[in-house]
Amino acid sequence: MTNIYILGLSYTNSTPSNLSPTGKNLSATLNGYKGTSQLDVRTGYFGLCIRQRGIVWLCSSDANGLTQQIGAENDPLNLIGAASEFKDNVLFSDLLFMAIVLAFLSILLLATFPGWHEESNGSTGSMVDVKPFPSRTVSRVALTFSSVATVLLLIAGLWQHVGSVGAAAMAGMANYGNVKTDIGAGAVAMAWIGFTLTTLVSVGLLVMILSIMALDRLAE
Repeated sequence: MTNIYILGLSYTNSTPSNLSPTGKNLSATLNGYKGTSQLDVRTGYFGLCIRQRGIVWLCSSDANGLTQQIGAENDPLNLIGAASEFKDNVLFSDLLFMAIVLAFLSILLLATFPGWHEESNGSTGSMVDVKPFPSRTVSRVALTFSSVATVLLLIAGLWQHVGSVGAAAMAGMANYGNVKTDIGAGAVAMAWIGFTLTTLVSVGLLVMILSIMALDRLAE
């Protein structure tokens, strides 16, 4: 999780130049309250990882346990609590699990498709390689599974992206430059790679089904 994460929070000392006088006063107040704290917090679907003063990462699904390990005084702006709230109330992993199950079922159905085998040519008597068409019912069920998985992955990817971007913006604004936020590129890439792969499978199955239907019409 230290490299594959959705949202990262850490303390920083930058002050935005576009702040109003009141905002600058609030930024200075929070900076004084923060002191010299150095803490990195990264969150994913199933837990948090923290690193104090760039030394060792500690990971757990229990935010309170992580806070006790480093001491609440080392997290004055409660970054661990904010990351935990984001994980519990914004992230939603059930869509990913449903998509994975449907994609796995689709792969199992694809594995039942007939492969190449040799048959005797009735006119010449020679052996030729043939590949029968797969079952229409199995093809359509596999297409349904992969299509639903694609939609679920699209929703999950958008949910993850919009949620993390919104949370990052709010955390940065609410702390007036005392908290640095970043979006995990690895998690973003994995979400959209999964969506792309299931899309390719769905398109391939659809093209195959339509091609078989067209050949059947030509053969009639």
